Amino acid sequence: MTAAALWAQALAEWALPEEVVATAPECPYGFAPEVFVDVARAALDGPPTPTHRRVVEVLPPGGALLDVGCGGGAASLPVAPPARRIVAVDQDPRMLDALVDLAGGRAEVDPVEGRWPDVADRVGTVDVAVCAHVAYNVPDLAAFVEALTRLARRRVVLELSAAHPQSSVTPLWRRFWGLDRPTGPTAEDAQAVVREATGAETSAERWTRTRSFMGDRNADTVAWMRRRLCLPASADPQVAEAMRDLPELAPSAIVTLWWPGRA
Repeated sequence: MTAAALWAQALAEWALPEEVVATAPECPYGFAPEVFVDVARAALDGPPTPTHRRVVEVLPPGGALLDVGCGGGAASLPVAPPARRIVAVDQDPRMLDALVDLAGGRAEVDPVEGRWPDVADRVGTVDVAVCAHVAYNVPDLAAFVEALTRLARRRVVLELSAAHPQSSVTPLWRRFWGLDRPTGPTAEDAQAVVREATGAETSAERWTRTRSFMGDRNADTVAWMRRRLCLPASADPQVAEAMRDLPELAPSAIVTLWWPGRA
């Protein structure tokens, strides 16, 4: 089986059982846009990450940067400048609006609404393409990274957690539903797909994120976790108690992958 097929198969195993989703009072998927805006603001205020450094080291002054699955711009805004133009791709127009607002005068933002790589033909060539924390939502990762590679002149930079981002909350699924969750795929599996799909030699750097993606264990975070677990609002106290036993709400081990573009 190919690396791409193994990746898709491993992701499919994360699908929630139909009988669990059927009991959910609210949709268990997605994040509020404010979460991504907060992450972007923190990235602007904080030190550069390995992902930012890998972008900057090949991005020419005044260069063009493609940010796919941009969210609030945490992967792209901190490198403007030297980026002068950011092509921001996201399915959620609210995210694109938020990135434009946060950008201010840092860079010219070209928003593109849609799913990657479906909208790749609406994006011209760029110096560097970056994509952060999207890969685990992409079953056809081969087509995804091949399109990034095709449009980047200098480099593609892909950031993702070392393990699936939901792996850290497996104890909650076990506690409330008696469910064991999968253990794959991993960043190493993603690297194998990149090599197979692009033929490029990839480099990798593993690092530790100092700020949890989900932020503090406040009421909003508890409510998000409860919705994710397909539980009613009355379960908030039990979810909050269970969350106190978790060392973290989101994986802190991050991997940055990069490889040459071929535009």
